[in-house]
Amino acid sequence: MISTELKKVILNELNLDDFDLQDETVAPDVPGWDSLNHVNIILAVENKFAVKFKSYEVLRLKNVGDLQKLLDSKLGK
Repeated sequence: MISTELKKVILNELNLDDFDLQDETVAPDVPGWDSLNHVNIILAVENKFAVKFKSYEVLRLKNVGDLQKLLDSKLGK
C-alpha cells in the first residue's frame, strides 16, 4: 500500500491535486510522469525521507509499489 507521504511527494512533483496511486501503478499511467519527472520524483523522495537510492535500485523499479518497498527498506520498515 502506498503511504500518504510518498503519494504527496509524487503528486507534488507532478503538479497533480489527486491521482489514485496503487502498488501496480506504472509511470505511463500517471499524467505528466515522463523520464525527466521520474528523476525529479526520485530526488524529491530522497530529500523528503533523507535516504539515498543507488542507480541499480532505481533501474529495478517497475511500479509505485516497488518504490514504496525500496523506500521502506531504506527506512528500516
